Amino acid sequence: MRVLVVEDFEILARSLGTGLRREGMAVDVVLDGTAAVDRLAVTRYDVVILDRDLPGVHGDEICRRLARGGHATRVLMLTASGTIEDRVDGLGLGADDYLPKPFAFAELVARVRALARRAVPPLPPTLACGDITLDPSRRTASRAGRRLELSPKEFALLECLLASPGLVVSAEDLLERAWDEAADPFSSAVKHTVHRLRAKLGDPPVIETVREGGYRIGPA
Repeated sequence: MRVLVVEDFEILARSLGTGLRREGMAVDVVLDGTAAVDRLAVTRYDVVILDRDLPGVHGDEICRRLARGGHATRVLMLTASGTIEDRVDGLGLGADDYLPKPFAFAELVARVRALARRAVPPLPPTLACGDITLDPSRRTASRAGRRLELSPKEFALLECLLASPGLVVSAEDLLERAWDEAADPFSSAVKHTVHRLRAKLGDPPVIETVREGGYRIGPA
């Protein structure tokens, strides 16, 4: 899941980025509306966590642009005002959800995950391929009933592959969906993560490397 945090209070912005990464999300953080517009022009995000009162381009205008453009990106709007009038106003701008400050981080995570499910074509609650199962909401994965202890990146990569069973997913797509802006596009991060994931999945192997194509997961 790829998330953009747009928040001008830097301490909160960095804290959200760190916390969401611990939840297994790929997160980019910007501190003003102008930087957000630039990022949205070149990167596809599942969810944007958008502070309403931003320097540069106002959060309301960013929300309007996303709504007008018909983007699949979902918007969770944050604001210091929690009145019903402000919530109605924010949703009227095209926001998909609205969360007043202060908020509980666990609630933010739950809302982001719910919005992300709406940003893509619906998937079953549990992804499976052969004897491998993955539950995105519970953050659990298993093979033949054996619990898999996966790192956040291994889990995200397996989720991407299971969401497209039998199809080739390029390393570039995996890097975009499971990593954030800090990832070096010329690094071997995807290759090394696939190697570790294969070892944890065990035999028989189910992740196939497609030369000059990417990776594909098939029946166990």
